[in-house]
Amino acid sequence: MNEISIILIEDHDLTRMGLRAALQSHSALKVIGEAANATQGLKLLETAKPDVAVVDIGLPDMDGIELTRKFRRYQTETGQSNTKILILTMDHTEDAVLAAFAAGADSYYMKETSISKLTEAIQATHGGNSWIDPAIANVVLRKMRQGIPGESQGSDKPKTVKIEALASEYEQVLETYPLTQRELEILELIVGGCSNGQIAEKLYITVGTVKTHVRNILNKLCADDRTQAAVRALRSGLVA
Repeated sequence: MNEISIILIEDHDLTRMGLRAALQSHSALKVIGEAANATQGLKLLETAKPDVAVVDIGLPDMDGIELTRKFRRYQTETGQSNTKILILTMDHTEDAVLAAFAAGADSYYMKETSISKLTEAIQATHGGNSWIDPAIANVVLRKMRQGIPGESQGSDKPKTVKIEALASEYEQVLETYPLTQRELEILELIVGGCSNGQIAEKLYITVGTVKTHVRNILNKLCADDRTQAAVRALRSGLVA
């Protein structure tokens, strides 16, 4: 298995050093560069072309959200689209979360979560999956369905969260194993934040039956958990 190349864009030296040491201890990860501000970080992103960039949201010269927006624009212009962006932050306010995803972040990770979870988040992000910290998952899912009121008429301020189409491999799976009407009903309730017990009550079926349907849904969407299934359902248009 090839190592996942990572750059760290974090202004606090001790935090950055700690992250580097922890990530380097993982055999599948390799830190190939560091930056202490957004200007340096943007240049490093363009030259190092890492698999994943871990970007602090609170950088001194330009916040991580604006850095992400600028880098996504650079990727579009140059066709360099491999690097994934994982936002690292203590801020779980709705505005910050939604702005990060609207700017093009792939994942959103809370700093107080364990380092072992960070390595898991990096691997998931590299694999093309959006890691959404459980603390903010409901915010993202709710607003993905509703859309975000525009803060500005400027072209660089998206009015809604960008929801890209489902990757081709997932489309192929769904073509081969399409969701049943019952599975679609359950998927919509999952996106709505319902537990298995609540789904069973709403649909007048047993919890055991719900679990079976949920397992089938996860398999068909190639998802590891309910949150990932919900995100893919929204991206693919399975749930409006």
